[in-house]
Amino acid sequence: MEQILGPAVPSTRAVLRPIGIHDVVITGGPFARWQRINHEASIPLGLEQMERSGALPNLRRAAGEGEGPFQGYRFQDSDLYKQLEAIAWEHARAPQARYAEFTGRAAAVLERAQRPDGYLNSHYQVVKPDKIYTELEYSHEMYCAGHLFQAAVAAARAGIGAELLPVARRFADHLVEVFLTGGNDGIDGHAEVETALVELYRLTGERSYLELAGKLIDNRGKGLIAATGMGDLYAQDHLPVRDADTPVGHAVRQLYLESGIVDVYLETGDESLLECSVRRWEDLVEAKTYLTGGHGSRHDGEAFGERYELPPDRAYSESCAAIASVHWNWRLLLATGHGRYADLIERTLHNAFAASTSADGLRFFYVNPLQRRDDLVEDAYLGRRREWFACACCPPNIMRLVASLGGYVATATDTGLQLHQYVPGAISAGGARLRIDTDYPWDGLIRVTVEEAPQGEWELALRVPAWSESTFAALSWTGDDHAIGAAEDGYFRIRRHWQQGETIELRLDLTPRITYPHRRIDAVRGCAAVERGPLVYCFEQSGQPEGVEVDDLTLSPGSPLRVRAVDDLEGVGRTVLIETDAAAVEQPRGGLPYTSKPLATSTRVTATAIPYFQWDNRDGGAMRVWIPLA
Repeated sequence: MEQILGPAVPSTRAVLRPIGIHDVVITGGPFARWQRINHEASIPLGLEQMERSGALPNLRRAAGEGEGPFQGYRFQDSDLYKQLEAIAWEHARAPQARYAEFTGRAAAVLERAQRPDGYLNSHYQVVKPDKIYTELEYSHEMYCAGHLFQAAVAAARAGIGAELLPVARRFADHLVEVFLTGGNDGIDGHAEVETALVELYRLTGERSYLELAGKLIDNRGKGLIAATGMGDLYAQDHLPVRDADTPVGHAVRQLYLESGIVDVYLETGDESLLECSVRRWEDLVEAKTYLTGGHGSRHDGEAFGERYELPPDRAYSESCAAIASVHWNWRLLLATGHGRYADLIERTLHNAFAASTSADGLRFFYVNPLQRRDDLVEDAYLGRRREWFACACCPPNIMRLVASLGGYVATATDTGLQLHQYVPGAISAGGARLRIDTDYPWDGLIRVTVEEAPQGEWELALRVPAWSESTFAALSWTGDDHAIGAAEDGYFRIRRHWQQGETIELRLDLTPRITYPHRRIDAVRGCAAVERGPLVYCFEQSGQPEGVEVDDLTLSPGSPLRVRAVDDLEGVGRTVLIETDAAAVEQPRGGLPYTSKPLATSTRVTATAIPYFQWDNRDGGAMRVWIPLA
């Protein structure tokens, strides 16, 4: 099979073909900034935490080389595997000897810890050797294996850590022997191994890995997962996947499961898998997605709620869910070529995902609410960003996605190239080389220059985001400058014999806009939010007039939205603020917080909004995305 340097490389059944990470060079904008701080700050922190958190010491204990108690959760191994995947993609993007050295050392520990039959899980080898595969409903044994497989695939494609792939394959062969040919119908309560097995199949050609992924997906929803006290919805075991119409339960599990479902479709052609996944995607977008692209509205079970149950203050919107959403939408985009999936990737990346990391790259959100009150009581996961967590699934997950961002920018076909996310830099594929000049998302102008062109006709497709109400394109070879509309699939397409030096200038409409919620979203009924281009905005206490509390603000729908660019906002960096005329409502305090008379008075003020992804970098004060209407 063709080996492209990227996290998902499907067969020729895909409508679109991914482009290697090294073939997309990102030179500016938020993506480049995130990759720089990932390289300079986040990844070094993560490598240190592999020792401090217990991930590596646990595996040494499993190898009989260490002393002391097991550290952390039963899925602690997965933190190391995600960290290994992150440095593999980062090595592909910006090679450093330290990445290969760390991968080699870690692979050696894993090899020594691995049992002769291929099994590898430090928790069960050290703490519960008599309980292996008897607690699959919550053991995360296959979940951890999946992240090992993805790390090994990334390392193999990046050309580092040759010792890691044999370890992963021995474990995968062991799973095949137990769960495919050995008669064990067990299913891990946390989906993830399915998508990983498919990618390992794509790398190695070993079909039993694909067959096991298909079996695990087909068996989910048949009551094979033992009761955990969380209910069948929690682990998506309530209905067979082809019968389920809406995402339910633990959000990250559902989204990783969907990635595996689309992956199996792409390798087998089972249309029923694609159809059911698309059906759930449509319901997810319609009724279970936050404005930021986040998923999961209940802290209880880190779960999806009912349709339109999207409270801003209790939004769980886990950072891992944003990452899993990007994975699923990317596979749907490859499978169908439809721009609506790239639209949701953009919304998620620029908002729910981008907000997960501080401006300095050293602190992270586990949950990403759309509202914080000034009297919030912090706990281990709520509150301000933290350097690390006891359950640290999110930080290394964030790092692996940032390192691989180049793989989500563009795709190719035999006859053309498609741009899905707009970043300044260069893209090479299929004999074509493009230079992209843009200040996106701060500015809506995207200039695409053809630096090299293949022989004959080929097509360039540029995504037109659904939020751009008026879009224009200027074509250098005709001098035309005209309004355009996207085709049904969301792209503006030009097919011709291209010449070196020709350009297209795409101008997207970045006029700030007021956004209103669906009337069934009770938690924000009567409120509005502010957006500009792909960015959702929020109102932080920091930045409001002195004496004005953000929770007292109200918006007037007709008030103009004024854009103010700031080169270096303290604690934040470069940004574009939006100011608007608002009212600060004053209401008497004391007694019950209800009244039969409209006693409130208000004062006119200027309210200032900042991009949501940049919040919590100045203080720990209140924040709101949704503001009541006056």
